[in-house]
Amino acid sequence: MPTEVNQPVSMIDPSQLLRPEAAFNDKPIEAFRDYSIDDGDPIKERVRRTYYEQHTNMTVDLVKQKREKWLKFNHFKATIKDALIKLNELVDESDPDSDLPNIVHAFQTAERIREEHPDEDWYHLTGLIHDLGKVMAFYDEPQWCVVGDTFVVGCKWADSIVYGPESFKDNPDTYNPKYNTKYGMYEPNCGLDKLWISWSHDEYLYQFLQHNKAKIPLKGQYMIRYHSFYPWHAGGDYRHLTTEKDEEVLQWVLDFNKYDLYTKSEKVPDIEALWPYYEGLIEKYIPGVCEF
Repeated sequence: MPTEVNQPVSMIDPSQLLRPEAAFNDKPIEAFRDYSIDDGDPIKERVRRTYYEQHTNMTVDLVKQKREKWLKFNHFKATIKDALIKLNELVDESDPDSDLPNIVHAFQTAERIREEHPDEDWYHLTGLIHDLGKVMAFYDEPQWCVVGDTFVVGCKWADSIVYGPESFKDNPDTYNPKYNTKYGMYEPNCGLDKLWISWSHDEYLYQFLQHNKAKIPLKGQYMIRYHSFYPWHAGGDYRHLTTEKDEEVLQWVLDFNKYDLYTKSEKVPDIEALWPYYEGLIEKYIPGVCEF
């Protein structure tokens, strides 16, 4: 999509280059992921504030602390359904496209995947649970440390990060010579698995699925792990750190992205009527009480 003359490059969302021919609902495609600044719009201001807090505080040391805290999986126990129901109480403060509880988005995503991939039931469940890691927000984590796009810490901030590198002006890693170069603490083409991604619901849920021995195929688990990694899968950044093998993961994530992003609308699925189908998938792929 051509860049508008008066719009800063850092505000052009590269995901628009990957958008489908038509939206999955009646919302114009151009209206998705609008991160323009408008002090008179409370949702835009909420989104901007959330990202600036995230970009100020998300350091290598913080990611290390959060991994140590959350990857013990000792915060609570619950079934997948009970954990999903918690999302009734969560509105994502980083999302400019929806002001509805996150569970609505979960079912919107899952149902659209189900329409287009009717025989891949693991994919339906992947869509349903992809944001489940946001339950961290109910256990003393601020939303800026749970939601939003993700990015690599430990190297120079990517140009395509929402609000641009200037939003990191108060982050101490910006001025740390160990972390503020092109490669930072990484080796060239070290691969996705070696990168430290900003802490969020993505990495937490991927590790949760591994810990609880979920039977969702690795393809689905990687969709979850990188679905918010927009600077990579939409912005084209970090190619100097990834490998040819990661290109296969990229294709998986891009396929998932169109269902995650473009299904957000005010149309609320009949969640109660859909539960029996998805309860069957939960029992098949990740049954019983899980450790969160």
